[in-house]
Amino acid sequence: MKKKKIVVITGAGISAESGLKTFRDSDGLWEGYNIEDVATPRAWKKDPELVLQFYNLRRKNVLDAKPNAAHTGLAALEKDFDVHIITQNIDDLHERAGSTKVLHLHGQILKMRSEKNERLVYDITGNINIGDRAEDGAQLRPHIVWFEEPVPMIEEAIAIAGDAEYFVVVGTSLVVYPAAGLLHYAPYGIPKFIIDKKIPYTSAVQDITVIEKPATEGVRMLAELLKGSK
Repeated sequence: MKKKKIVVITGAGISAESGLKTFRDSDGLWEGYNIEDVATPRAWKKDPELVLQFYNLRRKNVLDAKPNAAHTGLAALEKDFDVHIITQNIDDLHERAGSTKVLHLHGQILKMRSEKNERLVYDITGNINIGDRAEDGAQLRPHIVWFEEPVPMIEEAIAIAGDAEYFVVVGTSLVVYPAAGLLHYAPYGIPKFIIDKKIPYTSAVQDITVIEKPATEGVRMLAELLKGSK
């Protein structure tokens, strides 16, 4: 029997419980840095060394972190459902938890690319340094979609969302576009779930179940609800 398709959008709230901080926590800073200074093309142009240093630290944090019960809970749903995860997160915790279909909207911290050719992408677990070159001779940069850059994977994400039979949002405030708009591409009338510690105003969305809990607890509750709907 064909498994029903669940599309899950995940954001910083799911990785926060693994100890990875989000710049939206409270003061608009990310690990003490202004976003404009480390996560924009302008920052890269102005001070590439600072940007590399910032992402080298983030990469180390990700490698030190472990998937939590929300990550493993979503991976476990693959037993009964066709689960597609669209994540705004740059870490690999979904993959390490066992999820097999993960699309990274905003890039991946464990990859780097040529600053001139975004198709020249390489794996990395150590540091990127000034002077490290891609095969086209250009400086290597983190394979991250910075603020003010286009989101190349958004079309693929829209197509995935459009085929959902269940739609789930975990750990995101739904204020970062274009990712936030994906909810509106889900088919009309399908069951939708939103899991977050603080749920934004959602009354305009039809057929939505609100689970105002941290990701680990919310995903456990989601699994129970889905059990009864197979």
